[in-house]
Amino acid sequence: MSEERERADNDSPWKEILEAYFPQAMQFFFPQTAALINWERPYEFLDKEFQQIAREAELGRRYADKLVKVWQIQGEKIWLLIQVMILPKGLEAEFWQEFKQFEQERTMSYITTGERIGYERGKEEGQQEQAQTLVLRLLQKRVGELPQQIREQIQSLSLEQLEALGEALLDFSAIADLLNWLQTHQTVSAES
Repeated sequence: MSEERERADNDSPWKEILEAYFPQAMQFFFPQTAALINWERPYEFLDKEFQQIAREAELGRRYADKLVKVWQIQGEKIWLLIQVMILPKGLEAEFWQEFKQFEQERTMSYITTGERIGYERGKEEGQQEQAQTLVLRLLQKRVGELPQQIREQIQSLSLEQLEALGEALLDFSAIADLLNWLQTHQTVSAES
């Protein structure tokens, strides 16, 4: 079998794969270029046009080369020339393993924007609750039992204020220090 015929036999499946998984292949191999493509508009493989160009250039027949017309996000059409090189068996196996992993990651369920916002809020609320618990425990050890009204004031502080109070309480020796801090910092936060 001639070398060109052998190459044709090896390249044909790659051409088919490239056509079947074009968006995924672009995102896998050329993520920056894929980000510029408007995937809402149809892309078009220009096999006949490419064969004509290749013939005119006297390059001989190219089996895994593909010419594809795509549309950029800005609305301009562009042509992509893609050449696939056949890999040795060991590298081919590595490639397929990586490609399968890429596909699995792409098909995994992603969280929506609303879910992400909810997750972030929940995370912030969790941090706030942890900060409140820690500050209240440290204050109780530092200045003694806190009246309910002061506990409620501390629970109404923002995360940033709780962090500042956590640092300041190291210098407190009495509940009066805490009251002064709360009066100073709640006045400042009410003004801003």
